[in-house]
Amino acid sequence: MRVSVDCSPLLIRCAGMKSYLYYFARNLLLHKGRHEFRAFPFLDWFGGLDLLDSSIDHERSMIGRYNTTARLLMVNMANKGKHSLLDWALPGVDLFYATNHVRNPPRRTKLATTLHDLTTYTVPECHPPSHREMEKSFIENIVLRADAVIAISEHTRQDLIRIFDFPPERVEVIYQGIADAYFETTPEGAAAVRAKYGLDKPYILHVGTIEPRKNINTLFDAYEQLKPSLREEFPLVLVGPIGWADEATIRRVQSPPAGVRYLGYLPEEDLPSLTAGATVCVYPSLYEGFGLPVPQAMATGVPVLTSNVSSLPEVAGDAAVLVDPRSQAEIAAGIERLLTSPSLREDLIATGRQRVQRFRWDRSAKQTWDYFERVRGS
Repeated sequence: MRVSVDCSPLLIRCAGMKSYLYYFARNLLLHKGRHEFRAFPFLDWFGGLDLLDSSIDHERSMIGRYNTTARLLMVNMANKGKHSLLDWALPGVDLFYATNHVRNPPRRTKLATTLHDLTTYTVPECHPPSHREMEKSFIENIVLRADAVIAISEHTRQDLIRIFDFPPERVEVIYQGIADAYFETTPEGAAAVRAKYGLDKPYILHVGTIEPRKNINTLFDAYEQLKPSLREEFPLVLVGPIGWADEATIRRVQSPPAGVRYLGYLPEEDLPSLTAGATVCVYPSLYEGFGLPVPQAMATGVPVLTSNVSSLPEVAGDAAVLVDPRSQAEIAAGIERLLTSPSLREDLIATGRQRVQRFRWDRSAKQTWDYFERVRGS
């Protein structure tokens, strides 16, 4: 089977989508077996990208400027016109996997994609109009036309079926994986990263873009409810770029309350050890299609507090403290339980290490190839 995967997100500045696509494509290539893997827009060609000999870079294209410009021009041209140029440009391909960068997919081959969440529909107030329009275009042009949709959680699958009356047989749950680096952290690596960022106390960690869905204001309010002795002993550390939060939230993050540190965007290679160095990871999001920081923390052996809504109970299972994300009191009480109970932390660490094994990229890649084979034969 010949599969072409749209890797155009690797050519722009991007965070979550780029990470998923990088590990998704890399592991499909690693586990392709007898199948043929091609990276659109022609990243297998001269000046392209060797997925097996590269590391992810969120801040810029993963190939040179000239080659990036040429390939993004190809994507732009393919998105124009009544007929899809990709039918001509991808001869012999059995299945084309599209991201939200493709608007005019091929008609003469099977079409697949991944749906991460439908938060522009379930919590539209958490997104600016531009995001809602972009997601609407992706849903209409790719998802609703796809022969195969990968949902990264059962909750996301059910949202798609419920909101769009989507045929259940055309969407399958395949959990995304956790990068191997999170499973391979060491105390020495954690100590080095803590020293690098001047984290000389045990800390509570939150990782995520600063945007409404991440519920930062409620987390700050809950943290301020903790006993002064706990806040003195355990600062709250925030990591992630400034997104589309309102101005008041941004000001609060950039001039945080006592005991809170905002580190901003950090290089990908520092995140596993930074996570491993935390005492507790907190992620009280209002709605998630998966909630990647939760299993990442589990993989490093750090106990987690997260929300009891959307996909988060599905991902966390019984390996986390679950709270109502809209309740400052519940969040504060959950954090205090974790900080003051070593036995609870140990239990959650052990349970989390077992649970997170289901979120391995090699497992995800093998399931994806099996799914693509079934779709091709249908």
